[in-house]
Amino acid sequence: MNNATHLSKTAQELLLRAVRSPDIMASFSEREWDLLLRVGRRTRLLARLAIMLHESGDVARIPTRAAAILEGVHVYANKREQMMRWELNRLCWALRETHTPLILLKGAAYLMAELPPALGRIAADVDILIPENKLDIVEETLKQKGWKATKLSPYDQRYYRTWMHELPPLRHIEREIEVDIHHTILPRTSRLQPNAELLLQDARITDDPMLATLSRTDIVLHSAVHLFYDSDMANQLRDLVDLDDLLKHFGEDPTFWPQLLSRSERLGVGRPLFYTLRYTQRILGTKVPEAVALEINATTPNPFALFLMDWLVPRGLLPDHPDFPRVSTGLARWLLYLRSHWLRMPPLLLARHLSYKAVLPLIEWLRSRKRPGRAASERV
Repeated sequence: MNNATHLSKTAQELLLRAVRSPDIMASFSEREWDLLLRVGRRTRLLARLAIMLHESGDVARIPTRAAAILEGVHVYANKREQMMRWELNRLCWALRETHTPLILLKGAAYLMAELPPALGRIAADVDILIPENKLDIVEETLKQKGWKATKLSPYDQRYYRTWMHELPPLRHIEREIEVDIHHTILPRTSRLQPNAELLLQDARITDDPMLATLSRTDIVLHSAVHLFYDSDMANQLRDLVDLDDLLKHFGEDPTFWPQLLSRSERLGVGRPLFYTLRYTQRILGTKVPEAVALEINATTPNPFALFLMDWLVPRGLLPDHPDFPRVSTGLARWLLYLRSHWLRMPPLLLARHLSYKAVLPLIEWLRSRKRPGRAASERV
């Protein structure tokens, strides 16, 4: 094992110890805290650790500088939660006349349903799911009430509206929080096509009749699909921690597990669930009933694909030491990036899309060179 690999393993083990057993953080040295703060920020888990430490009352037992940083992170996380709740309030206000229930996804859903993954989860945007026949009226209404489309090229506009599972993002002109409006949970061109109608039918209304979440099985399956079929997994350990939280929380009810298996089969997402159970167990030590593990093994990929995923996934999800990035990690994340696109698009469309993205910087540069009337200061 070379030095970079050894140091990265040390950083990963430190982070995983803190996530699995938060009480142990009070015993960390200043040097360990310096490393934990860096990898925690990189994996977007720092706010979670800050809140856990704050709730345990152990802040006074850690180094002063680390405590000051975590206090700032804690305040920021609380502020982002307030902003998220206010944004949901404003969305309900704006869309009430459309009579469209908004099914919240990911961070917003965890927050409104008071689920464990909401702890310290700093959401960058609001994700909602609505029926496809409501897309036009919801988009137009939001534009009339202060939201505007983010600036995208004509190609990207077409990419979203023709092939993707969501509209181009909208952002409020004052609050600048993005809203992603989904009509299903995977791109139209994806190899997996879960039935959005089933997701909509089983949604659960929250205290606000305009806001709903997916059912408990669908919350887990959507998170699994998002991580293992719609993500390149680079530094996405937080999403695996979300799945660990959800499985522990819902899994306290023994009826949840057979429902989860049955639902994954009905939606055709058994493979993402297989990967979820495999890597939450391997990386985070999640407890999965033996009967469930045996049944989900029916969706196991071929031995070569499984061997490759076992090499790729930990390198994609877990952080390297900040000062010693590894070539193997970069390679793994590049391969996972290609995999995520391969699963989203058929080969010819994928080749065209990646080719366009590859030459786009050159096209933009040539356009800028031809743009008339540039000021002298711009040319210097």
